[in-house]
Order: sequence, then structure tokens, then C-alpha cells
Amino acid sequence: MTTTRQELDGLLGGAARAWLHEALAEAAHAADAPPEGTTPYVPASWELRFASAGRHCGPELADSVRTLLLHEARADPDTLTRLYQHGTAAERRAVLLALPSLVPGPESLPLVEDALRTNDTRLVAAAVGPYAAAHLDPHSWRHAVLKCLFTAVPVDAVTDLPRRARGDAELARMLADYAAERTAAGRPVPADLHRVLALTVPPEES
Repeated sequence: MTTTRQELDGLLGGAARAWLHEALAEAAHAADAPPEGTTPYVPASWELRFASAGRHCGPELADSVRTLLLHEARADPDTLTRLYQHGTAAERRAVLLALPSLVPGPESLPLVEDALRTNDTRLVAAAVGPYAAAHLDPHSWRHAVLKCLFTAVPVDAVTDLPRRARGDAELARMLADYAAERTAAGRPVPADLHRVLALTVPPEES
């Protein structure tokens, strides 16, 4: 869960608060300015602020600061993709968290799919949020759930899990196969697997 601007003002010290206000002003200015179209691309000042948010505001508030910057700049899918591709894991996580409120359509699904190919649990957890729930196709969504089980990301991170899992026979099959593989290898079956499996029961059988 991110923190609001008002909450950040109360949490940040004087220097960090001043830095945030300057960064948000730069982002707002960039949102209202026409694109410069420079080649090669030169990052805008707010994008540099986006990258250094953890250093100035602390890692525990960096997600919220970066999300605010993205909103203030009205970042479009191309900007989000650029920031994701060139960013650290922490910067990529912030982009993923901002997708539901900035991109109404499926244009940014490649970023979610990329995050789900990693073994970075913070990226995986961010990738299975509301944007994935709204736009991932059934096949990809099932594999996202399994990715959580593989990487020990709590399935509570999966937005709309009960709704999407309900009556999903294919997901039930995949979960049963995974459980059988774990058992055959002498490994414990994650408790979350049983939770998700119970959710796949069709409505008339629940």
C-alpha cells in the first residue's frame, strides 16, 4: 500500500520534504510541456528524481514517492516502459505498482510478464496486483499463480484470486500436478497451494 502526499509530508524530514516538493513540481511541469523529441533520449529531471527517490526519502517510502512522481508526470505506457527497462528492481516495482491507475488498457502487460519471469519476490508480488487481475489472459494468470507458489510469494498478493480461481478446472489440474511433483520429490506442499485449490471448486459444489 502506498502513502499519500499528505502522509509523506508528515513522515519526511525537512530536507526530504523539500526534495519531494521540488521533484513533484518538476514532474508536473514535464506533464504540461510538449515532448522535446531529442535523439538520443535525455532523461527528464523528474526521471532522475524517480531513480534517486530511495536515497533522498528512504527505501521504506520510495515506492510511494515514485508512484506520486509517475502520477504527477502523467506517465504514459512508453515512459513507464522506459523507466522499467532502465530501472533497478526497486524502480521496476514502483512502475508495476502504478500501472492500475495509469494504464487503463493492456498496453503494459509486457512489463508484468517480464516481472513474472524473474525470481525477485518483490517484483513477482507487485506483478500479480490489480493490473494483472484485469488484463492477464487465463493461461498467463494461472502461471502467475504458480509463480507465486514457486517463489514463496504469499497468494494474498494475487488480486481477485477468489474470483478468478473459482471454477477454474485447468488451474486445479495444474495445482494438483505441482503438488504431486513436490510429494514425489519428498518436498512439502505449500499451504497456499491447498488454499488456492479450494478456491477452484465450481460454485455449485462449494
